[in-house]
Amino acid sequence: MRSASFRAAYLRRVLQHWFLDHARSFPWRSNRLGNYELTIAEILLQRTKAETVSSRYPSLLKRFPSWKRLAKARPHQLKAYLKPLGLWKRRSNTLLELAKAMSKRGYRLPRTRESIEALPGVGQYIANAILCQVYGQREPLLDVNMARLVERYFERRKLADLRDDPVLQSYGRKILPRTRIREFNWAVLDFASAVCRARNPKCAECPISRHCADYNRRLRKK
Repeated sequence: MRSASFRAAYLRRVLQHWFLDHARSFPWRSNRLGNYELTIAEILLQRTKAETVSSRYPSLLKRFPSWKRLAKARPHQLKAYLKPLGLWKRRSNTLLELAKAMSKRGYRLPRTRESIEALPGVGQYIANAILCQVYGQREPLLDVNMARLVERYFERRKLADLRDDPVLQSYGRKILPRTRIREFNWAVLDFASAVCRARNPKCAECPISRHCADYNRRLRKK
C-alpha cells in the first residue's frame, strides 16, 4: 500500500476531476450568498438529506431573507416552513435563538472558531462550514459522509464520535487542497453520496478503489 500522503494526493486529484462532471446543484452552493444564507443552509442540512432541504430552502429565505427578519419571526410561522423537513420544533428553536444572538451582535458573524461555536446551535461541523465557506479557511466539512469515505479509504476511526476522533480529523484535513476548499468539500460529499454510499457502495466503478484500504482488505480475504 502506498504512503498516506501519496494516497491523499491521489484522492484529491481524482475527486477534483470527478466533481467537474458529477457535481450536484443546490441553491446554497451559489457564490452570491452571504453568511446568513450559508449558515441557515448548514443548520437545515443537519440530519436531513440535501435534496429534502433544497425543496424548502428557497421559500424559507424568501419569507425570512435576513437575520433581522428571522429574529422577528413568530415561532408558529417558522415552524410551518420547517415542518416538512422534520425535527421542525428543534430547528425552529435553534434558528430563533441564533437570530436573536446575531441581533445582539449587530448581525455581525464572528470570525474565530471559539466565538462561532459559542453561538446557539453551532457545533464543530457548522463552525467548520462557516470558516470554510464564509471566510475561506482550510477546514473540512467532516460529517458522516466524509467520515465514511475517509475511514474506508485510509483507516478505521478510533472513537465513535467523529468530532473527537484523531484519524478522521487528521485525514479530513490532509486531503484538502490549498485552493478551492469549498468546492473540494462538496466533491467529497457528492462522491460519498453517489459512489462511496453507506449501503451498497459502488466499489466496482469507484475511481479511487485501487488505493482504498477497505477495498483492498476485502480483496485479500477472497
